[in-house]
Amino acid sequence: MNNLNRNPAGITTIGADFGTLLKEQLDKNSGADKNQGLQFSKHAQERVAQRGIDLTPELMEDLNSAVKKADAKGAKDVVIFDSMNAFIVNVPNKTVVTTMSGNEMRDNVFTNIDGAVIL
Repeated sequence: MNNLNRNPAGITTIGADFGTLLKEQLDKNSGADKNQGLQFSKHAQERVAQRGIDLTPELMEDLNSAVKKADAKGAKDVVIFDSMNAFIVNVPNKTVVTTMSGNEMRDNVFTNIDGAVIL
């Protein structure tokens, strides 16, 4: 059964809105145990959507592994680089604070970071 939704612009959509679908995907990819899985702040969720970052199960596994490694080294705030993106992560809270695409990383300065992990 399809649900029809009307947004503030008056456009009718079918099914769940994008935010709901993104949250479901993040929840699914983060693993069943929320305390062990990586969380995404609201800001990071918006950036993932805006930048079209595909949070595959493999990427989520790699990010979780990188956070565990950073935690073992005592890092608090890290930048995790994959081949195309950067993820700024608060390690103690296991929370992605924001993301950047490759083009946005150029000529950018990362501050308040005490570690980096390259996937």
